[in-house]
Amino acid sequence: MYDPKQLRQQIRAQRLSLSAQQQKSHSQSVAGRLARSAFFLRSQRIAFYLCADGEIDLAPILCRAHSMGKECFLPVIHKGPKYTLWFCRYRPGDRLMPNRFGIHEPDHRKHPPIKPWGLNLILMPLVAFDAECNRLGMGGGYYDRTLSFLRTRSRWQSPCLIGVAHDCQKADQLPVHPWDIPLQGVVTESRIYATYKFR
Repeated sequence: MYDPKQLRQQIRAQRLSLSAQQQKSHSQSVAGRLARSAFFLRSQRIAFYLCADGEIDLAPILCRAHSMGKECFLPVIHKGPKYTLWFCRYRPGDRLMPNRFGIHEPDHRKHPPIKPWGLNLILMPLVAFDAECNRLGMGGGYYDRTLSFLRTRSRWQSPCLIGVAHDCQKADQLPVHPWDIPLQGVVTESRIYATYKFR
């Protein structure tokens, strides 16, 4: 029987067991794959994340995007009836401030946040994924709530939703719930999984 809590613990332990050199190598490989991908090259406004808990470090591709003149954003927790994410502009070297959960974010007073539909591409962290690009997150539901507006659309092109993970985070099959927002792809150090062909 599927136990999401147990799977999260198992995958996080595998991710944390990677050496510092493996983490660096995987992050560089992911950056290279992203830099050559159609969805990255055609996007001007891109949301990244700050890595934690053994996640792929997006700093290399964020710096590359910035050098290419793309607008880079980081998630900011929006305080509403239910916590969702907005996204603030970020340039490498900008000061970050801890939020109430101790997670560092751009200062939303200096960089007014935008809503997710203003982005072309969102690179999303995850705990586990499968070959169909289903995603298991940390369990807080932030991204699913933030992107819930997409459930009313049968097809969409923007924002493009791409998960980022180590190969060791791949699961055989994940269940799909009504509140889950599907990814269009997942990038790992060895390949890109996609639910359709990017042009």
